[in-house]
Amino acid sequence: MTPPTPVTRRNLLRAGAAAGAGAALLYTAAPAAHAAFTHPGALHTQADFDRMHAKVYADAQPWKAGWDRLITNTHSHPGWTPNPQETILRGGSGAQNYHILYNDIHAAYQNALRWKITGTTAHANTARDICNAWSATLKSLDPTYSESRLASGIYGYQFANVGELMRGYSGFDLARFQRMMVNVFYPLNSDFLVRHNGTCESHYWANWDLCNMISIMAIGILCDDQAKFNEAVNYFHNGAGNGSLAHAIPFLHGSDLAQWQESGRDQAHSLMGIGLMGTLCEMAWNQGIDLYGADNSRFRKACEYVARYNLGYDVPYTTYNNCDNVNQTVISTGGRGQVRPVWERVYHHYAVRRGMAMPNTGDMVARVRPEGGGGDYGPNSGGFDELGFGTLAHTRESGTATLPAGAHSLQSVNYPSRYIRHQNYLGYLHEVTNASTTQVKQDATFTIVPGLAAPNGYSLRAANGQYLRHNHFRIHLAADDGTAAFRSDATFIPRPGTASGSVRLESTNYPGRFLRHRNNELWLHSYDATQLFREDSSFRAVSPWT
Repeated sequence: MTPPTPVTRRNLLRAGAAAGAGAALLYTAAPAAHAAFTHPGALHTQADFDRMHAKVYADAQPWKAGWDRLITNTHSHPGWTPNPQETILRGGSGAQNYHILYNDIHAAYQNALRWKITGTTAHANTARDICNAWSATLKSLDPTYSESRLASGIYGYQFANVGELMRGYSGFDLARFQRMMVNVFYPLNSDFLVRHNGTCESHYWANWDLCNMISIMAIGILCDDQAKFNEAVNYFHNGAGNGSLAHAIPFLHGSDLAQWQESGRDQAHSLMGIGLMGTLCEMAWNQGIDLYGADNSRFRKACEYVARYNLGYDVPYTTYNNCDNVNQTVISTGGRGQVRPVWERVYHHYAVRRGMAMPNTGDMVARVRPEGGGGDYGPNSGGFDELGFGTLAHTRESGTATLPAGAHSLQSVNYPSRYIRHQNYLGYLHEVTNASTTQVKQDATFTIVPGLAAPNGYSLRAANGQYLRHNHFRIHLAADDGTAAFRSDATFIPRPGTASGSVRLESTNYPGRFLRHRNNELWLHSYDATQLFREDSSFRAVSPWT
C-alpha cells in the first residue's frame, strides 16, 4: 500500500495551498531535506522556452506577434551598455536615479529572453554583462525614503528573474549576483513585510507587499534557499499586510467576482496588482506549489473583477476601510481602461491549464494582445513594473491533446509491447500479450474519466475502483480518500506525445512533471528536452485488454 507522506517543502506548502487563505495555517517548519528547486524555475521553465522556440520558428500565431513585439523593443537589442550605480535612490527630493536600474534590468531580461529562444550568444553576452556590471557595483538602495521598498520589491524580483535565466552561462558570476540580491534587496524586502516602515499593517497598498513577496520568492529560487521561498508562501497565506491573499482580495461578490484591494484607489494600481500576484503564483507553480488555486481560486475571481470593470462594465463594490481610516465608498474610475501586459499569464493558467471560465479576462487578452514589455508602455516607472511579453511567454494551446473516455489500455510509444499496469498497488510498464493471464490484462486496463481535480484533465480508474496517483513522485494505485491532495495527485493533463495519436500526461499539481517509465517503473519525472524522455513519457490509448 501507499506509505505515509513525509514532511517536505513541497508537501507542506501544497497542503496549505489546498486549505486556502481562510485557514490559520502557519508554515514555520523548515525541513532539512527537500526536493531540489527546478532551474530555470522562476517565471519561465525550460518547457516554456521549448514551446516559445517551436512556435516562433514555425511562425505560429499569436507567439510570432509576441516575438515581433520583443525584437522591435530597443531594450532587446544586443550591445546595450549598462550604467551601474553604487546607490539607487527612489523617493524624496534628491536626484532620482532608479530609472537607470529599471532600464538596465529590462535590457538584460529582454536579451536573456531572446537568447533562450534563439541561442544567439550576442544576446546572452549582453544580459551577462549587465548583470555582472551591477553585481560588481551596487551597494545600496538608499533606505531613507519609503519608496525604496518599491525599488527593493519591483527591481528585486525582476533582477532575480534575469539571474535565474543566466544561471550556468559562461562568464556570468552567479555567486556575486546572488550576494547582491541577498545583501542589497532581500533585507529591505523582509523588513518591509515585518515592520511596514513602522506603520499599521494595512497602511500600505497591496502592491507594496506583493512586490516584496515576489522578490523574496525569486531570490529564494535563485539562491536555492528554502527558507526564503517558504517566507513568501507563508506571507501569501498568513501575512498581516495587504499583500496576503485574504487582504489583497477582501470581498467576494458571488461565485465569479472578487474585489481587488486597490479598486477604490485607481485602476492602474489594480492592474499592477493582477500582474504582481500573477507573477508570484506563476513562480510558485513552477516550483510545484499551487497558489493560483488557494481559497477556491480566489485570485481568478479578482482577475475577472478587474478585467470586467476595465472593459467598461459595472461591478459590485463594498466600502473599503484601512487601519488609518482611509474610507473608500465607491470604485475609482481613475486609469480605467489602461493597458498593461498582465493578462495572458493568468488567463492561460485558469482557462487553459485548468479549463476554468475566464470570459472577462479572455476579452481583455483579445484587447491588449500582443503584450509588450518595458519600454512599450511609456518611459516612466509604471511602464516597467511588469517584465511583460506574456503573449510570447505564457500563451498555451487549448485542446491540442485529448484522451478517449471509457475503458482503454495505455501503450508505450517506444516499447509497444508494454503497457501501463498496476501490480501490488504500484505502477509499472509491463509486457502484455494475448497469452497473458486474465489478471495481467485486467491490471493493464483503465477507465479514463474526467479529471478529479481539473475538467481539462483525466484520471485513470482501475477495475477495483481505485485510481493511479503519484506519491513521492512514484505512481501508485490508491482509493480516493476525498481530499483535494488526492484528487490533484490523480489528475493528469494530456499534452502531445512524440508519435501521432500519443499523449504525455502532465501532473496537474506538479506542472512540468510527466508520467514516464524508467526501468519499467512508472514515475512522475521533471521534463527534459531529450528524445529518450519524450519517448519514455509518450503513450497511446488503445483498445482495452479486458
